[in-house]
Amino acid sequence: MLKIAWRKEYAHPLPENHRFPMEKYELLPGQLLYEGTVSESNFFSPELLSEEDILAIHKEEYWQKLKNLSLSRKEERRTGFPLSAALVERERIINQGTIDAANYALEFGVAMNIAGGTHHAFTDRGEGFCLLNDIAIAAHYLLKNSKAKKVLVVDLDVHQGNGTAEIFQDNPNVFTFSMHGKGNYPMHKETSDLDIELEDKTDDKTYLNILKETLPKLIDEQEPDFIFFQSGVDVLATDKLGRLGMSIAGCKERDKVVFELCYKNEIPVVASMGGGYSEKIAHIIEAHANTYRLAQDIYF
Repeated sequence: MLKIAWRKEYAHPLPENHRFPMEKYELLPGQLLYEGTVSESNFFSPELLSEEDILAIHKEEYWQKLKNLSLSRKEERRTGFPLSAALVERERIINQGTIDAANYALEFGVAMNIAGGTHHAFTDRGEGFCLLNDIAIAAHYLLKNSKAKKVLVVDLDVHQGNGTAEIFQDNPNVFTFSMHGKGNYPMHKETSDLDIELEDKTDDKTYLNILKETLPKLIDEQEPDFIFFQSGVDVLATDKLGRLGMSIAGCKERDKVVFELCYKNEIPVVASMGGGYSEKIAHIIEAHANTYRLAQDIYF
């Protein structure tokens, strides 16, 4: 069964006209249920992530600032969210969701987190709507508990996975691959194990050709026994923060390439949602929903 991490806390209240589309965390599960892609039994509710798992990745000083709500105004602005106890609790729930999804993926081949993909969270700070790095925390959990020996991060959000790159820069057991907009945020890029930078307005054909040429080789070379897929849909031409030129159909084909490679190679995969900032919320939901439809179709 396709297991999906979700709790109502994912849809955290934000100030009016905030640019982050928090409503997608209610609309997406609702859409998947409405169309019959999944049923209530597919969803599970993660609990709070432990401090031990947080401190395995993030620095004590940063975590204490988060926990005690003592980030400076500049540090808070950098995250993009107003800091509150409820927000920190939400982040801990989402991050535990990715760990739980990883365990389900070991059992069923694939699992999903309705949120997550928080790849701009560094060891010592949050940025870009990311406070704790769920992919890094879950990857460390798998390695520490001997549930994986080599992890591949496939980050296909339009923005570079800069925090993930920084966290794992000296870890040979995690290979970070980020394919992202060259001229987009973050202006200062970190160095992933493999970075592919895309020009503005890159179309479906160009994007998919690069991915189909790169990812199979990477899997053959690295021989990962677990993959984390950051499946941000901000690659769409309609995205306000994206600058690429992809269609919803092209984005769906992207996800299909990833899932079919994981399925064929029998590598468990967890997909975390990542970004999506199209003007019309329907475009965001449709593109995200395709990721779930494909996982359901390919694996079950």
